Amino acid sequence: MRLALAQINAVVGDLDGNRERILAAVDDARAANAEILLLPELAVTGYPPEDLLLRPAFVRAAEESTRAIAAACTGITAFVGTPWSVDGALANACAVCADGEIRALYRKRLLPNYGVFDEERYFEPGPEALALPLGGLSVGLTICEDIWRPGPAADLAAAGAEVLVNISASPFHVGKAEDREAMLAARARDNGFPLAFCNLVGGQDELLFDGHSVVLDRDGSVLARAPGFEEHLLVVELGEPGDIVPFEPELEQMRRALGLALRDYVGKNGFADVVLGLSGGIDSALVAALAADALGPERVHCVSMPSRYSSEGTQSDARRLAESVGCDFREIPIEGMVGAFHAAGVGTTGLAAENLQARVRGMTLMSLSNEHGWLVLATGNKSELSVGYSTLYGDLAGGFALIKDVYKTDVFRLARHLNERAGRELIPVSIIERPPSAELRPDQRDEDSLPPYEELDRVLEAYVELDRSREELLADGFDPQTVERALALIDRAEYKRRQAPPGVKLRPKAFGRDRRTPITNRWRG
Repeated sequence: MRLALAQINAVVGDLDGNRERILAAVDDARAANAEILLLPELAVTGYPPEDLLLRPAFVRAAEESTRAIAAACTGITAFVGTPWSVDGALANACAVCADGEIRALYRKRLLPNYGVFDEERYFEPGPEALALPLGGLSVGLTICEDIWRPGPAADLAAAGAEVLVNISASPFHVGKAEDREAMLAARARDNGFPLAFCNLVGGQDELLFDGHSVVLDRDGSVLARAPGFEEHLLVVELGEPGDIVPFEPELEQMRRALGLALRDYVGKNGFADVVLGLSGGIDSALVAALAADALGPERVHCVSMPSRYSSEGTQSDARRLAESVGCDFREIPIEGMVGAFHAAGVGTTGLAAENLQARVRGMTLMSLSNEHGWLVLATGNKSELSVGYSTLYGDLAGGFALIKDVYKTDVFRLARHLNERAGRELIPVSIIERPPSAELRPDQRDEDSLPPYEELDRVLEAYVELDRSREELLADGFDPQTVERALALIDRAEYKRRQAPPGVKLRPKAFGRDRRTPITNRWRG
């Protein structure tokens, strides 16, 4: 049996565009003499369509688009992910399209309702396993979550399935692709049949889908693997070795993930250019370098906004960074604007004076956005967002927060990785080696207000991502003072996080869809 797996970059709600992508994959698979073509989960609508699924007109249009796709499926059998209403119950379905029509319909049995998933809000589960005779073999159908638990695969094996296929929209986080493939190999090995997994690719709001589609033999060995973070048609003869694209190292996967997420957020939402404040610090330097790599430097505008507290070193480094990555650079001093507020008796002392500078910078960037139509990129990282080390309507202002789910220690690692990959100081070493500072008062350092990032990030990962309690953190050996400071800051900052711009999920648990903590909350553990 000759299989083709099309990991396409579907756009939520773009029924016409998605149908064109699917039909192009049908043509390419047929030209490659494939008998069966797999397409991702909900490829017709894009994933996740969320409350679009509550609109009957949208569901009807998706079903009509699926019928049009089926009409073009001659000489090949295509498994197409689509929503489908059965007796008034909406299903997350796989339409089996052949001979110009929908020949069968499989309804997803296991509906994830955790983390970023809300499928029970929209869908009813399918009633039973489905195996179809195709190409002389019995082919068992599953959709995404169905394969993550042993039951559906075991049911198909008991029903006599000789090969299992899975169409998926499996979101990315660091380490996910390798862990997922190990799980798939266990399913194939435990049930004694080959397995083909076709995944979505591309960015959708906070989510990113990494591709890495794969075909495994009955012993769990990899027969063929598609690349990550790009569209690809993987064609393989079942039982025979094909192309195996190796997994990339962690930092390179992070770089490619962030680049794809930004490129898709900008492109799918109709923006041409982006703008960001370039302080001469590590966070904005990394965002500028990633944006230039993902979009092209001609589409990235960097703005230095020095105040009386900005050092000569950071100002010169901001200019050097813009020149290094080839971006447009402009300098807009903010002292006059800040002085106008002071003259009005606003923000003259203490924290108010510090935050005023950040808000003037945010206002300046948003004004440039209004004037030129540029998307403002916020440059805050996960460590800062966790503990509220940011200013509402200041450095939190923006349309997309690229490194929102990147810890500060990983910001430094990524910066060094970009330099190693470029073979030069793409990001000046002086930026990487300078102690982090917001430069909002004389001789300010981040560690004046926060524990050292190496200690803080370990606590943040345990508390935010692993849900370890205060008592468990102390039992784990974390410094008690660091734990107390960090947890108090994290819990108090939820109201800020709710007002932050969206940013790509890169870790197993990100703020937002993954972690929904009430703002009004007196639980302290």
